[in-house]
Amino acid sequence: MGARLEQVQRDAPGVTHRVRFGPEDERGAESSLGADLRRVSTAVENAAPATLRGDLVRDSTRIALPGVRTRDGTTLSLVYASDAPPRSAYTAGRPPAARGRVVEISVSTRTRDALKLRLGQELRLGPGALENVDAPARVVGFYAADGERRLWREQPLLARTGRDARDGAARYAGALLAPRGVEVLQSQAEADLTVVWGMRLDLGDDASRFVGDQGQRDFERLMLRYPDSVRGATCDLGMVSGGMPCAFGAHPAAESETATELPDALEEFQRQWRQGSVVISFALASVTAVGLAAVVVGALLSVRRRLDVHRLQRARGASALGMALGRAVETAPAVALGFGSGCAVASVLPGASSAYGRGLLVAVGAWLVLPLLTWWAVRDRALLRGKGAGGGRRVVAEAGVVAVAVAGVLALRARGTTGGSEGDPLLAAVPVLLGLATVVVLVRLYPLPVRLVARRAARGRGAVALVALSRAAKEAPARALALLVLVVTLAGAVFGGLVTETLTEGRRDAAAWRVGADASFLGAGRDPDTAGRLARARGVRQTVAVRQLRVDPASGTDGGRYGIASLVGVDGTKLRSAAGSSAAARALRDAGLGKGKGKGSGRDIRVLADAADAGDLLTITVHGKERRLRVVGTLPEAVRRDPALGPVRAATEARDHLLLADNQDLKAFGASEFEESALLLYGPQLDVRELRSVVPRTAPGATTGELRIRAEEQAEADDDGLIAALTAAHTACTALAVLLALLALVLELLLSAPARGDAAARLRTLGLGGRATAGLHLLQLLPLVLTAVAGGVVLGLTLPGLLGPALDLREFTGGPTAPALRTDPLFTAALAAGTVALVAVAVGVETWLGRRRGLGAVLRLGRNDD
Repeated sequence: MGARLEQVQRDAPGVTHRVRFGPEDERGAESSLGADLRRVSTAVENAAPATLRGDLVRDSTRIALPGVRTRDGTTLSLVYASDAPPRSAYTAGRPPAARGRVVEISVSTRTRDALKLRLGQELRLGPGALENVDAPARVVGFYAADGERRLWREQPLLARTGRDARDGAARYAGALLAPRGVEVLQSQAEADLTVVWGMRLDLGDDASRFVGDQGQRDFERLMLRYPDSVRGATCDLGMVSGGMPCAFGAHPAAESETATELPDALEEFQRQWRQGSVVISFALASVTAVGLAAVVVGALLSVRRRLDVHRLQRARGASALGMALGRAVETAPAVALGFGSGCAVASVLPGASSAYGRGLLVAVGAWLVLPLLTWWAVRDRALLRGKGAGGGRRVVAEAGVVAVAVAGVLALRARGTTGGSEGDPLLAAVPVLLGLATVVVLVRLYPLPVRLVARRAARGRGAVALVALSRAAKEAPARALALLVLVVTLAGAVFGGLVTETLTEGRRDAAAWRVGADASFLGAGRDPDTAGRLARARGVRQTVAVRQLRVDPASGTDGGRYGIASLVGVDGTKLRSAAGSSAAARALRDAGLGKGKGKGSGRDIRVLADAADAGDLLTITVHGKERRLRVVGTLPEAVRRDPALGPVRAATEARDHLLLADNQDLKAFGASEFEESALLLYGPQLDVRELRSVVPRTAPGATTGELRIRAEEQAEADDDGLIAALTAAHTACTALAVLLALLALVLELLLSAPARGDAAARLRTLGLGGRATAGLHLLQLLPLVLTAVAGGVVLGLTLPGLLGPALDLREFTGGPTAPALRTDPLFTAALAAGTVALVAVAVGVETWLGRRRGLGAVLRLGRNDD
């Protein structure tokens, strides 16, 4: 969460407080605005909630004046900034000071070179956006605008000039000034200005206290009360002038306005974290299942090796319970040491408090496995490898496992996840249940084709394949535990790779949806001058206008409601030229829109509709005027996902229906009638710096348009801390699960080694060679491995579909629809090949060990265990 808050505040303050103030009522020779700014800035800092005191700090205090013009036609943007570069950053001169009636300014060295300014030069400031201005300005310093200072990103003209795209000349520049200069120009223009305090929230390691539903409510409560505290700290009552009820020193002022995106960012993080807990829960459940399976296999091996001793003790009168308790006492120190080591490691890890209770339950469960298996093996009328329960009981048990797994999936799809910080037990149990069900089905199915292959092998000359495959089919039920380990491990790894690849590509697709082109300017209809400057910027090859209108159409025949819809207009011809793959452009071309008035009446607006037939008439009322829509075709489904419509559609809430028209048919609407408009900018090599010099990044609450650049959006998506954390957590869990699976597999091979050794020794007495023995071992384990690979991969790939709404990856990516699932074929193939190679290595080791053993060590008279 700390990384997410840092990302949100990377280019703009997390919280902004704005106070609009008018010209001072009592004009004096010297200004007190600087002192008033320092006093009120301290009050704003002290107004932070007590629990955030020290974490919520003032980042900057700024006053940006509307542009003024110099005699040579340059538009100069003047800014007072408390975070301006210090005196040490000046290559010549000094920072502006508050003295006299001459406005002192300082500019960057790049601006100096572009405008050919010199130290001490006087400029005559005339009216521009700031009217009624006629004042001298003296250049008192030049600073180096190097590094990644936030001021340069939010006010790029302070670092470098903006050029006119028509002649390439520097026409836009920025300069720093002192509070006294602000007052001088404000007094001449008699204009209201706005001071903005930017606040930064840096929670550090304490960010985890706001994770979870309760933490989110606490944070929202703090941020809800915070504006009132700031309002009381910045508003001195007693002066009412020009409709402003407060006083800002000698200036009348309005009440403060607070804007922040932090609660929305926290809410988005919480939604994503709930879905992230699904992925992490699956990874942890896989590790737990594989670890417990390794414990069970190790316990079985231990019981097998001491079974003869235990049987002798039972024959001499020892009780099964006493022997089980003895094994419990023997293993208690090791379990205690493991639990203590785990707690010690968990205590030094960053993040929320560790769940020691759950760790204790796992430790106790692992500790009880060996005593319980010992009791089961030596109880009355029990044998470790007896025939066990009858076939009917096995069928009932297997059916019960499958039924429980199906019920768990259905329950999870029906109710979703709890999303609590304590986890969801059902969510954690589902992957294990699905793994068990998969193993139950595979154990029943895979011996059938193995037996068929064995029958075909019986027709051949050699006996190795027949013996190996026959034993593999016969011992399938005994290999269920090894199959479970491999299936759960592979399913978890494949599922993690699937989710990671889907999120990575989905975030990039969502970035393309938000931008719509190589860059886009939202609010183009409200600020056509800025849109025109962007269209002429270096690197921009083509532009396309996109506009959206909220409508509530009714049928033109029976008056029935069509449903709330978004009427989107685009320049179809330009869009086809700029983005030939655009679904919206193709749909407009196929419908004949954008090529004149066609056959429809000049009063009708021709549209493509998603829920109406060609020829239908719809009526809409916009600002009291009724207009008629003529449906000329059905809207293709692909148009809903067209990135070109993304900027305007993402700016408003989702609507029931979508109507598409060409902008030629929407000329009757004024620019102010559209709820959102965007200018799409296309160019393979956009000059991002020049674009940002026209439209800098804006702080919360700013009323200017928003410039989105695809390269920036994709870089931000790739730098998402939550997805990186999920990837790291799943990678760590997968690595741990692989290690535990390796341990479990080795123990399982050791457990079944005597049976394979006996069979190999008997065949060696009949003349079987060393290579044939290795082939026997490999063929005997190959069906198990191939089945595990197939079952694990299929289960991992189908898990997202089985979970359904319980796993909503759209929370991570955004965009018009849920991201398409994307697999990583190379990663999946590597997992499968690694599993096969692992078994091949194990077979090689076992064959080597078998060669070192004499036949007499294996073939012993009087034993018939297998």
